Amino acid sequence: MNFKVLFYLLFFVFILVMNWESQNYMAAASFHDEVSQEDAIRLRILANSDSIKDQMLKRDIRDEVNATITDWVLHIDSMDEAKDVIEANLEEIEAIVAKKLANNGIKQSFNVEFNRVQFPTKLYGHLVYPAGEYDAVLITLGSGNGENWWCVLFPPLCFLDFSNGDAIEHEENHEAVEVENEVEVKFFVFEIFDTVKSWFA
Repeated sequence: MNFKVLFYLLFFVFILVMNWESQNYMAAASFHDEVSQEDAIRLRILANSDSIKDQMLKRDIRDEVNATITDWVLHIDSMDEAKDVIEANLEEIEAIVAKKLANNGIKQSFNVEFNRVQFPTKLYGHLVYPAGEYDAVLITLGSGNGENWWCVLFPPLCFLDFSNGDAIEHEENHEAVEVENEVEVKFFVFEIFDTVKSWFA
């Protein structure tokens, strides 16, 4: 067989394999599991406004409420039991909000409820929580017209949101997965190239 023909043939095979591996890696990176709306309890906090003061208050309340509820449900496996515990302790959540308002010298109305609450689609790692109504603790501060914040209380996933305020850490994690897979693809390409070179050697 002509050396040039062999070279082009091997190069064509190399491109095909590289493309196939790249598609496989990207497909794996974009794979997600969808969670049922009946399998999660969530938290939504509506700030009074988008002012710095109101948003800082929202985050301050978020941190303590999440830490408290996580302690309640961390070792609970039953969805019904977690709901019962949270519902039975709503007054404690109200006390947390009232304390934070007082500590910050803010005279502002608020409301705490446990109900079915509407959420947008959110991604946590490989878990997709589709848009819809979820059982949730809803905290409304003042007029509730500010940027809101949400997470998953049960099973506990709120910590994923804490990296950059209202943005979601899973997005950074997802980018990291894509970068990692891109590196793996490039490594695979070099492996194939070395194999082809060894054939010609």
